Parts: sequence; C-alpha cells; structure tokens
Amino acid sequence: MMANAQIRKLYIVTALLTLAFCGLAARLVDLQVVRHEEFKSLAERNTVRTIAREPMRGQILDIRGNPLATSLPAKTICADPSMMGRCAADIARALAPVLETNEAWLLERLQPWQLENGTNTLVKYVVLKRKASTEIWDNVHETMTNLYAGVNERRLKSSERMFYHDLRNKSVFTEDDQIRVYPNQSLAAHVIGFVANDEDQNGQQGIEYAFNSKLKGERGWRRTEMDKRQRELVAYRDQDVAPRDGLNVILTIDAGLQHIVESELAAAMVKETPISISCIMTRPRTGEILAMATFPNFDPNSPGAVPMESLRNRTIADVAEPGSVFKIVVITAGLNEGLITLNDVFDCENGHFAFAGRVLHDHESFGTLTVEKIITKSSNIGAAKVGIRLGEDKLMDYIQAFGFGRRTGIPLPGEEPGIVHALTNWTKVSIAQIPMGQGIAVTPLQMVMAMSAIANKGVLMRPKLVDRIEDSDGKVIVKYEPQPVRQVAELPAIKDIVSALKTVPTDDGTAVEARMDHYTVAGKTGTAQKVEHGQYVQRFYSSFIGFLPADNPEICISVVMDDPRGGHYGGKVSAPVFHAIAERAANYLNLKPDIDLPPPVTQTLTASAKNN
Repeated sequence: MMANAQIRKLYIVTALLTLAFCGLAARLVDLQVVRHEEFKSLAERNTVRTIAREPMRGQILDIRGNPLATSLPAKTICADPSMMGRCAADIARALAPVLETNEAWLLERLQPWQLENGTNTLVKYVVLKRKASTEIWDNVHETMTNLYAGVNERRLKSSERMFYHDLRNKSVFTEDDQIRVYPNQSLAAHVIGFVANDEDQNGQQGIEYAFNSKLKGERGWRRTEMDKRQRELVAYRDQDVAPRDGLNVILTIDAGLQHIVESELAAAMVKETPISISCIMTRPRTGEILAMATFPNFDPNSPGAVPMESLRNRTIADVAEPGSVFKIVVITAGLNEGLITLNDVFDCENGHFAFAGRVLHDHESFGTLTVEKIITKSSNIGAAKVGIRLGEDKLMDYIQAFGFGRRTGIPLPGEEPGIVHALTNWTKVSIAQIPMGQGIAVTPLQMVMAMSAIANKGVLMRPKLVDRIEDSDGKVIVKYEPQPVRQVAELPAIKDIVSALKTVPTDDGTAVEARMDHYTVAGKTGTAQKVEHGQYVQRFYSSFIGFLPADNPEICISVVMDDPRGGHYGGKVSAPVFHAIAERAANYLNLKPDIDLPPPVTQTLTASAKNN
C-alpha cells in the first residue's frame, strides 16, 4: 500500500511538472514566436534609436562667389523624460526662460509617460527646440549643470547620486542642426527667396524654392543601441549612413550691381513715392540677369515681418499695359518687313486721330513726323499708323516673336505669361491701340528681354539667372550656357531701330534725363494708364528701358514705377533712376566709354591778372 501511495505521488508530481513545463513552453512560444514582433518592437523602442543625420543645405552665391544664402551650424535640443522622474516640473521651470518657451508646454513635453495608440508608453526622446544657436545650448547646459546645486550628495545613496548625475548631464542633450542665414539681409530677396522655419527647411520662394531639391541634399542616418543611461553602445551600431550635403547654386546676379540697383530704387521710393518700383539689369548678348529688384522688399531672415504683398516678385508676377515702350515692337516689325524706313513721314493729325469709332491722342500736337521722330517724340498716332500699315497678322507674328504672351522660362516660381489676346478677339481698334502699348499686358521681365533682343542684334535670349551648380568642393555639377530663343529681326532693321532709340535720350527726345556724359544710350520711355475695373484711370505705370554703349551694348536696364506721385511721364520719373544706376554700374564694370569728351579748357591769364 505504501509503495502504491508513493507511486501515485510520483505520478502527480510528474504530471504537475509536465503541466508546468508545458505551460512554460506555451508561454515561451507565445513570447518568442507568437508575440515576437510585438516585444521586439517594444525592446527596440527602449534601447534602439535611429538618429537622423541632416545634410547642410547648399549655399546660394552671386557670380563673384559672395554668399547670398548660407547655413550655419545649430542645435536641436532634446530630452529623455524617462530620466527625469519627479524633477520634470523643476526642469521645465528652469529651462522655459532659457528656451524662450512656455513652462506649461515644456512640462507636458517632459512627462515620462505619454498616451500613444491607446496605451501608456515610456518616452525616452522628445524635441524641445529646433534651430537653437550654440549660445542657447550653452545656457541650457549651464542651467542643467547647476540644477539642484544645493543638494548634499554625500548624504545620498549611490543610486540617488547616480540619478542626479545623469539628470544633470544626460537627460537633456543635442543633435546637430542648422540655421539658414541671409547675410546681406534684404539684398536680392525676391530672387533668393527664403525657407520654411521648420525641421525640413524647404524653400518657399525664389531660388530657394526652384532649386530646393539641389540645395537640400540627402539625409543620412545612424541606427544604434543605447544603454539604460542613454549612452550609445558603439559596438551595436548597425547602420551609419553619412548625409550628402546640398549643392551650391551660383547665380548670374552680381551683388555689387544688385546693391547699386537697390540703393537707387530706395532713393526713388522716397522721392517719387510710387506703390512699387522695379529694376532689371541684363547682359544682352547672353541673357544674364545681373540684377533684379523690386520695392517694397523684405528681409528673408524674417519674411513674416512684412505684408504678403511685399513678398511678391513684381518683375515676373505683375502684368500691366506697357505703354509707349512697346512701340519698339511695331517699329522694328515695320522696318524688318520693308514697309517703312526711318525717313518715311506720317501725319500725326495734330494729336487727334479718329479710327474705328475711337479717337486716339498724343501727349503733344504733332503734325508730320518721320518714323525716327515717332520714336524720338513717342507719338501714339504715328505708331498706330505704322501698325495699321503692318496689319494684324504681321503684328501678331512679331508680338509672339519677341516673346510676349508666354513665360520667358526664368527659373523662378510665380512668373506670369502676360496677356496677348488671340486675333479672333481683337476689336477693330486693336490694330491701332496695341502698337502704342494698349490692349496688351506684359511683365517687366518680358519687356526688358525684348529690348535686350534689339541690343543683341535681333537675337532674343532666354533669361539666364543661374550660372552653374557646384558641390561643396567647388566641382561643377551643371553649367548653364546662354540660350538663344530666336532671331526676331534682321540686322539692317535692328541698326535702324537702334539709331532711332539713340535719339530718345536727347534734348529733342522724351528722356533727356537718361543721357550720359561718357556713354551713348539707346532707350525708350513708357507711360501707361492703369486699368481698374475695366476702365482707364488717372494713375500710371511709368518706365524707361535703355542699353549702353548703344552700338556695342554691355548692359540693358529697365526701371518701372507703379503710380509715382511726383509725376507720371517715364522720361521724368524713371529715366533719372536709369541714369543714376547706369552711371554707377558703368564705373563698377569699368566699361569703356564711347563718347570722347573735349579736352579741358585752360584759361590764359592777362598781364593784369597775373600781377594780381
């Protein structure tokens, strides 16, 4: 009986042990097989960190290598709330003024347990501040180092001493970051653009936006394991991919010329008080944009400080009737088609011309004028009659050949194509109005490129704003060459129109104030009534576009004002600004004069004067 009882006990113990081992095996299968991914994810969340390695954003440089936009090293300030325990409130109170943030928000970020997907999760990594300067981080580090300075650690247990040590030295840490900086403040702001003030720093306008993918670079990463004190276990680092820094974009803009343009525009804003004023300077033979500016402008370091209206690049985004400067198109067309010569005479009707049920007007009562004088005096009626002789089809051909009605292709966002109505939508008076710059709308860039085509022996160029793209070592990745678009007119016609345009900045022309002492200027004035709600109003766009030296042009400059208050004729308000810019630009570029000045007169003193 005793043996049977012992055997039964053995069976029971064996069965219990078997059940226990089966249960343990089932539990191990559940933990290691069924729920393997769940616990692996949990373990990695606690010990494995993937650290982003951000590339440095590429620079934007002018043609001489001067930085217009660059990135400086900065810090992303982070924290491990799991290391803070009961001290989170004290840390939030101490760091809030240093980080320039709200204490309540900071305390919420430092809570070690956060609700995530319906479950409480231990948080080991939060971002407290991005784009922080090294000075801010130094202040944070000093604040944390001095935290609980009054605690007598000699009386604490070793575990408590270790807690305070890690709290001060490891609970708040940094990662590499960068700050986008525009060292010249507002210089060329509308060309450069700016970046978003966030982690990705994507370009928002200008070159920053258009070349964002080139400037941004490629992000790298590091995947590694951390110990319980958040120290990296280098031996367990299994991925370490270096970032690729962004490429540098070198513009055709010359910062020296850009400064000249902007300083003169600023002075004109004060003197003429227009709504806005814009200037573009090109090199006609290549289409390079040497300077491009519009006022009001902004500082890309703080674009939110100005109204949205000031962020718009008016040189490419504003469309308006060009006024008399558009006469270069119809006169060039008539000359190129052989329908007129500079010496042909047109009756300008003493300033009033009835056509197609409308009466066209001149700013003066002109009688008969040669074609050259139509340009010199800027006769609307003379240009209208040339347009009538040319005809609708031919006029439209040249409008399109000069690039109006379509975008120029400049690598900037927001460019408008202008307004060129289809021939089927022309009214009977359109053939007379369009030659004088009414019934058509253009951008300042389109107009200056058209004038540059005349300066370039009739070859229209695509505007070139980016010269090349380089890597951080200066190796050229892409080189952009000048791009001819088309020949808009043959050389004999171009020589004739240039000859006529040289008479505009003279005593007999509409822009005597554009005349220069050392350089021959060819150009054209424009004064266009503004259209509001479909009606012409007594407000104006005033412009002057000219190039120099006239027979071998190096630069072409456009100045456009929107509603100047001191006067409205382009020759009176825009031509003086052109003159000021052209004088300084010619000196800066060391252009060779094409006008020989007479030798200085030396006075001979009389005998009586000598005795005095």
